[in-house]
Amino acid sequence: MTNNDILKKLRVALKLRDDDIVKILELVDFRISKSELGAFFRREDHPKYMECGDQILRNFLNGLVIHLRGPMPPKEKAKNKEQKKSN
Repeated sequence: MTNNDILKKLRVALKLRDDDIVKILELVDFRISKSELGAFFRREDHPKYMECGDQILRNFLNGLVIHLRGPMPPKEKAKNKEQKKSN
């Protein structure tokens, strides 16, 4: 299974549109246009087909976590340092 297949299956399973995927990638500061994204969803024999690289899939998955769960709360160490500074 290729990265393109994984991206396609997640798009269908989560009922995401291209706009949604672009916004999810922006959550992790990764910019991509709709036309670049569309190249991942084409058939392999299409002249404009492009392979989805590991970096794009990794950023999409990280953005998807933020999209579904919300931003990560601050860690306990950071909270403890802030409390010590205020005292």
